[in-house]
Amino acid sequence: MNHVDGTERSRPRRLVVGVSGASGLVYAVDLLETLKALGVETRLVVTAGAKQVLPTELEGSLLDLEALATRAYKDTDLGADIASGSFPFDGMAVVPCSAGTLAKVAQGFADSLLTRAAHVTLKERRPLVLVVREAPYSRPMLANMLAAHDAGAVILPAAPGFYHRPATIRELVGGITARVLDQLGVPNQRSPRWKAEA
Repeated sequence: MNHVDGTERSRPRRLVVGVSGASGLVYAVDLLETLKALGVETRLVVTAGAKQVLPTELEGSLLDLEALATRAYKDTDLGADIASGSFPFDGMAVVPCSAGTLAKVAQGFADSLLTRAAHVTLKERRPLVLVVREAPYSRPMLANMLAAHDAGAVILPAAPGFYHRPATIRELVGGITARVLDQLGVPNQRSPRWKAEA
């Protein structure tokens, strides 16, 4: 075994979390909190649009959101480590994913750190999950979903299930977090499974 392989096998799981300017920042918070509890290293990028949405949806500040991650970056920092395919990370989720961010990812338009990291994720054949949060879907948005899917991304709309009878918003949100983690290959018990034995 060479030194690089040994180093890679010993490092903790590392994921990139992008937060773009759509409603649904509660999904990002829940995902980051769950990953932190699971001991997963997280690299966070928050777009300018998300920063505008944040005060209307969350009690805390941007610093509070960034504190949930192992490391946070400016979306303008195109020289960051996660902008390179040579930097090892295991996958990426964009939660929530706005229509604009979806379009850029679908067309390979890497003009920000979030979209560049998404491009890197796709080109390196790592899992990329886009938690789309805008509805109804326009034809261009549907076309962009298909293009992103064909490029290798998973389109996972923020459409929670109800079979586990969620009694709180946290329980409702947890169902989406569990699906995102499943797609990223992170074992979790964030939400009850369909017909899981007690």
